[in-house]
Amino acid sequence: MLGSGLIGGSLAMAKAMAGDVARTLDPLGVVNGSLPEDWLEARDPGYIRETLPALRAWSDLYFRAEVSGLENIPEDAPVLLVGNHSGGTLIADTFVFAQHFYDHFGPDRRFHQLAHDVAAKSPLLGLIRRYGVVPASHDNARAAFDLGAPVLVYPGGDYETFRPSWHSDQIEFGGRQGFIKLALERDVPIVPVVAIGGQETALFLTRGERAAKLIGLDKLTRIKVLPVSIGPPLGVNFLDLPGRIPFPAKIKVQVLPPIDLRERFGADPDADEAYEAVTAEMQDALTALDEERTLPVVG
Repeated sequence: MLGSGLIGGSLAMAKAMAGDVARTLDPLGVVNGSLPEDWLEARDPGYIRETLPALRAWSDLYFRAEVSGLENIPEDAPVLLVGNHSGGTLIADTFVFAQHFYDHFGPDRRFHQLAHDVAAKSPLLGLIRRYGVVPASHDNARAAFDLGAPVLVYPGGDYETFRPSWHSDQIEFGGRQGFIKLALERDVPIVPVVAIGGQETALFLTRGERAAKLIGLDKLTRIKVLPVSIGPPLGVNFLDLPGRIPFPAKIKVQVLPPIDLRERFGADPDADEAYEAVTAEMQDALTALDEERTLPVVG
């Protein structure tokens, strides 16, 4: 009886915690909030132009960012930029890449990034929508392609961005092949974007997939993890809430040459084969970037 009571009490506490997380996220606009009628038109080139200097300073001074290979992105055609996801909810390498993209192509070049609803629909994070962030969906990607825009997608999602820090040198998409099907459907090339350093902006200990499922967090927020990390100011963080300051890890991003799936795999490519080839190419590049690093955070 005592054991049953302890288990029941623990489950009740865990479910209460899930409710607290949901209530924390709801004011951010996951369920309610003022949202744009046209997600793609929320992008604001004037705002990007005004704020790029501050973003550049943060990128260069705090993260000592290096981005190479931007010339592999076509100047005036839609492509699917496929990246590895790092850094929890504070995805420093995404901001670094966006800053360098707009420095290279200019703020008037349309560019959209697919993001989890928690980020894309947050009124408090409306500034990222002005940089081109839209909720992750194939419909939003198709609409962006129709406008000639490069679209950045992170197939690994929360599964990859909360991977343990000692998996920093691993591509972990979790078998998600939606990006392959999208590229084939719209006949756009895939341009891999490989980054390292983001998983060193905290000490990520565990994804917490079982904990998230046990307390129903995935049903409340579409978040399938309840990760634990160590970082300032609180020390121990759950799901990066209520807030975490990233360590100043050195961020390096490399844009690889475009991959035309039909040119490489034939008129009717096998999705499994294409997925394995793209992720293997990205893994090789990430391994090379990792081998250049001498110390964590320092780079």
